[in-house]
Amino acid sequence: MIKEARNKLNNVFGYEDFRPLQEEVITQVLDKEDALVIMPTGGGKSLCYQIPALLFDGLTIVVSPLISLMKDQVEQLQQYDIPAIFLNSTLSPDEYQRNVDRVRNGEIKMLYLAPETLMMDKTRKLLATQNVDLFTIDEAHCISEWGHDFRPDYRELTEIRKDFPNATCLALTATATPRVREDIEDILKLDNSETFLASFDRKNLFLKVADKEDPLEQTLDFLYTRKKQSGIIYCFSRKQVEELYVELKKEGHSVKPYHAGLSKKLRNRNQEMFIRDDIQIIVATIAFGMGIDKPNVRFVMHYDLPKNIESYYQQIGRAGRDGLRADCLVLYSRSDKQKIQYFINQKEGTEKKVAEKHLKDMLKFMETDECRRVPLMGYFGETYKKDNCGMCDNCLSIDAEVEDLTVHAQKFLSCAVRTGEQYDAYYIADILRGSTKEQVLENGHDELPTYNIGNEWAKEQWILLARMLVNQEYLDRNESHGPLSLTDQARAVLDGKENVFGALDRSDTVVGDQAMERTTSEVEKNYEKDLFEQLRDKRKELADEQAVPPYAIFPDTTLMEMAYYFPQTTDNLIPIYGVGTVKKKKYGMDFLKIIREYCKTNDIEEQEKVLKEKKEELSKKEKYQRIGESFNEGKSVDHLAEQYGVKNVTIIKHLKTYLEDGNDLRPEGIVKASSLSTRKRNKVLEVFDEVAPHMLRPIYNKLDKKVGYDELRIIQLYYMAQQK
Repeated sequence: MIKEARNKLNNVFGYEDFRPLQEEVITQVLDKEDALVIMPTGGGKSLCYQIPALLFDGLTIVVSPLISLMKDQVEQLQQYDIPAIFLNSTLSPDEYQRNVDRVRNGEIKMLYLAPETLMMDKTRKLLATQNVDLFTIDEAHCISEWGHDFRPDYRELTEIRKDFPNATCLALTATATPRVREDIEDILKLDNSETFLASFDRKNLFLKVADKEDPLEQTLDFLYTRKKQSGIIYCFSRKQVEELYVELKKEGHSVKPYHAGLSKKLRNRNQEMFIRDDIQIIVATIAFGMGIDKPNVRFVMHYDLPKNIESYYQQIGRAGRDGLRADCLVLYSRSDKQKIQYFINQKEGTEKKVAEKHLKDMLKFMETDECRRVPLMGYFGETYKKDNCGMCDNCLSIDAEVEDLTVHAQKFLSCAVRTGEQYDAYYIADILRGSTKEQVLENGHDELPTYNIGNEWAKEQWILLARMLVNQEYLDRNESHGPLSLTDQARAVLDGKENVFGALDRSDTVVGDQAMERTTSEVEKNYEKDLFEQLRDKRKELADEQAVPPYAIFPDTTLMEMAYYFPQTTDNLIPIYGVGTVKKKKYGMDFLKIIREYCKTNDIEEQEKVLKEKKEELSKKEKYQRIGESFNEGKSVDHLAEQYGVKNVTIIKHLKTYLEDGNDLRPEGIVKASSLSTRKRNKVLEVFDEVAPHMLRPIYNKLDKKVGYDELRIIQLYYMAQQK
């Protein structure tokens, strides 16, 4: 069935290849096996259930807490002529009933529901009449109290799942720490399922933290270099949202606010304007963005410190979903930490403990001087193996910015020693600058030799130095109380045996040419900007006619490729990213007319040779065919796993697809992949004779759960190969 899945990927959705893990997850689902999928925002989770939904005979249910996501995905699916609907509170009574009738009549392939709607008696009675093949739970982290977005309603899904005993269960989330993953598996009883964990590295996102000095000016500087770009600016409070919105509006930016203080009608209108490119920028609290699937968001800026890494990761995940470069900037001030701490102090027990850990991890990420992907991915249990990602401020810092800060470091460290290593950076900075604050005078610290020896620097500079000294391990800091104590390394600095080097200024918000040069693709650099704008105008016109977001017609990536390769025929549209047979038929001529006219006016030729090569690449043998042929030529499963950079179980799945496609496999090569003894293997084969071999769960249970699923898949393949 994976061959049919690939056909849907190419012909319906217009994509050449699966993204990492999509093929493996889809194979698992088509084999009617449960799965937990952790895949970053923008990694392609939706296709993991949308493609199986098209191949299954019955209904696919998608549970989501996000009304905006349901609407968004259904609109996009309808553009592909896929019968998908949602049931939620935004529908009028007539629309709701019409959708219910379509489900009852078996006209629908995909049904999107909120958990509350699913739990209603009338919904459960309706679905009891349907053949449900796939039960999908999106945003599955909502089920865990250790997740950043816990929702009690999600706990009920474990009971609801019993309504569909024959349905495969697929749970998906973009943000789950190892602790949250365990919770999801336990609560949903995914004991025998497989977990698919994609990398948390979003390679196209540029990560930057700038010290917050004059936030409005920094924001205006940031936006100055991003004219006509779509982006989100997150603020801590409603008041801040409104103030920033007014200032940006005054400066002529295309912008709207979004926060819980606005009426529902106004929030929805502003969100719709953003999605449909009627405005470029949305200034919002964290209330905005859940379920937004707008692929051309080119930047996400945090005006204030995010409250935890999950929220930050989820919010920056709304940028660059089309795979093109996007910028993520945080303006960071220590005072923002105090705001979050104030709200944490209102909590109690486990809730307070979880929130404090979240804040500590967030500060560690903000203040690191190593590659930002190291602590970010480490938080989710993944090790980042590169020394330099080339896509964060720390990795792209210019050597010329590094200064010899030894003298200032000696002043600071000396003052810390003379005050007994009992105070934080702010207090030490006050002494160095000769402050007459009551606490300094009462403690007699105005009598110290270090009093007023640092008034050449602003207080903020001393704070930045302290942060750098902590990061470089010259100082230790107790997170709870803040006093700074010297390490052995710091003693060497005071003794004049070691110099201190570093860069203090992190206030610049503009990403330089060096970063842009290193992080953009050939197509992004060299597409025809004027043609792209003309294609964008046509896309907006078509989208407005159909009352859908522009990206539901084509994403920016598609328009960029059109403005780079200049296809002149409908056949040459097929290799362009995001153009499948459905959309080629619907919109092909509209865009070809513009491309042809532009090429004629500007004497530009179609890149026919490259398009022909892309087409040939599309028609090449499927991966499973290449693997099957190599296996029959004598290559082992181990060898093929190493060659393709995947696990053995993935090779076994490809070989199963090859077999199901009508080909033979050499059984002796399959047996060699098993680690079972001959006795145990024969025992498993006897159970395969008793029980239908296409369902592994009954076999797993029959063997008292003593043989794992990976081994069962090998023996299943061996059994099937011998039956041919």
